Amino acid sequence: MDKVVASAAEAVADIPSGASLAVGGFGLCGIPSVLIQALLEQGAGELSVASNNCGVDGWGLGVLLNARRIARMTSSYVGENKEFERQFLSGELEVELTPQGTLAERLRAGGAGIPAFYTLAGVGTQVSEGGMPWRYGPDGSIAVASPAKETREFDGRTYVLERGIVTDFALVRASVGDRHGNLVYDASTRNFNPLAAAAGRVTIAEVEQLVEPGEIPAQDVHTPGIFVQRVLALTPEQAADKRIEKRTVRKDS
Repeated sequence: MDKVVASAAEAVADIPSGASLAVGGFGLCGIPSVLIQALLEQGAGELSVASNNCGVDGWGLGVLLNARRIARMTSSYVGENKEFERQFLSGELEVELTPQGTLAERLRAGGAGIPAFYTLAGVGTQVSEGGMPWRYGPDGSIAVASPAKETREFDGRTYVLERGIVTDFALVRASVGDRHGNLVYDASTRNFNPLAAAAGRVTIAEVEQLVEPGEIPAQDVHTPGIFVQRVLALTPEQAADKRIEKRTVRKDS
């Protein structure tokens, strides 16, 4: 039951090129930055990643993007990464833009064993009708477009069918975790992390504080250990290395 691994390199050693990943975090909040860096050093490429966003230039998933390790992104918000924009518009990166709530539910559904669900979000747009650019050609033409999705009426309203997301691996970050893989996320770091953790067939969690089994009250567990296969205990320096996406300060009076 002890799921603790000795190093980040060991934690991601078997992630192959071409693997699909669910990655927790929102902006730069609660991202598994140590595991992402280890995956960069490990060398796997052609990755398909489902995550709310793709980090920023030089941090988070942005480091994998800069190294051309990501082939496809399923995301909601991509506006903070200039390299992401360049790769997408030049045809180097395939991108499936998904409404944020839909992405969250697709991950949750995948983790719960639900293959698909109906939602109002995107009805009457290219999300449901198809034709949204997924990949551009070098000349700016649409090389790959999204397909039309099944719709159905319930109680007089039209809903679109969305598929649940299940990935080969998931990378998440928790504030506290025990050796059995039970995880707790602090405040807003409880964003996409529980959803990503559930969606991965093999889930790897980096934890800022490792405790012994039983130290986390059962009612406080956000991700039960049954969803987690590996736990990486961060050093104090790694745990403290967090970035602010946008710093806003008051002018000196």
